[in-house]
Amino acid sequence: MTEPKAPSCIVKPGGVIGNLGGGQLARMLAMAAAQIGLKTHVFCPEAHCPAADVCAAITTAPYTDEAALSRFAEAVDVVTYEFENVPAGTVSFLTKRGAVVRPGARALEKAQDRLHEKDFLNQIGAATAAYCGVDDLPSLEAGLATVGRPAILKTRRLGYDGKGQTALTDDDHDLPGAYDKAIAFAWDEVGAAPSILEGFVPFQCEISIIGARGADGDIRLYDPIENVHRSGILKTSTVPAVITEATAQKAAAIAASILNALDYVGVIGVEFFVLSNGALIVNEFAPRVHNSGHWTSDACAVSQFEQHIRAVAGWPLGAPVRHSDAVMENLIGQEAGAWQSLAAKPGACLHLYGKHEARPGRKMGHVTQVRAKV
Repeated sequence: MTEPKAPSCIVKPGGVIGNLGGGQLARMLAMAAAQIGLKTHVFCPEAHCPAADVCAAITTAPYTDEAALSRFAEAVDVVTYEFENVPAGTVSFLTKRGAVVRPGARALEKAQDRLHEKDFLNQIGAATAAYCGVDDLPSLEAGLATVGRPAILKTRRLGYDGKGQTALTDDDHDLPGAYDKAIAFAWDEVGAAPSILEGFVPFQCEISIIGARGADGDIRLYDPIENVHRSGILKTSTVPAVITEATAQKAAAIAASILNALDYVGVIGVEFFVLSNGALIVNEFAPRVHNSGHWTSDACAVSQFEQHIRAVAGWPLGAPVRHSDAVMENLIGQEAGAWQSLAAKPGACLHLYGKHEARPGRKMGHVTQVRAKV
């Protein structure tokens, strides 16, 4: 057995974690860092971001502002990020300035481009949906001939929560001109941008694995989570997931292989489709703390947020042991307006993100219902 390697950068209590992005994930990371004696400095273009209420310092500037980035790099001990759409150039600039960025640029590059992500997953032996790259209408039509219908057309970059994607079904396939119109409509729906066409997966359920890899190579994985989406947005995450032990072990093995292949440091979220025979198809991975792992704040001794801070700071990882069963529900749009009744429910742990405006499809908070572990 190979001995764990010594972390090259260890942030001691009182040190500063730099975080690119100031949304709700940055907010929860800042709270977790404070719990173990670390400070957080957020770099974010928006001054009134959710993390501003709880971080020790904030730099408000565009991600392309090199002077601001230089000052930020000098003020922190290590840099991480709360979302995968941070410009790659920002990470590259910080790295050249000598900043330690965790997770590294390779994980960000793979996750930012869905085509590169699928290629990477296949290269390490993880099964994905059938797919092909799409650059124009002719390549979309050729892709449909290969992948088949129904299929999902997604932009290669910048899509999340169901944005930047559209379905191509068998509806009206035989009507005159309907096929060409459907293709043209789908191409317009993704903004005629470089895209990926993915074949439909007849899944039985969706699960995810929240995993972490330390700077010393240690890997810790939380229990598999069963997820339900509504309009492309995660609605509920339930632990334990109703899957076989064999499926759970396979999902854990795939997540670990992704972490190792990327020489990853930090927390990752890996999403899977579970087929009726228990086989697994990887949907995607997110190089950050993940929405489906929010329950860990209330049902585990060490949350995914503390685990990520531990990892990027070069600390030993905590045991991802679940002490309770849990159901996490996202509060989307006006649903957070029911905060009084939610806060009054026995066993309910309410988390509100401090966002000032509730909009349709916007995550305003979440509530986790915990109960005794079965």
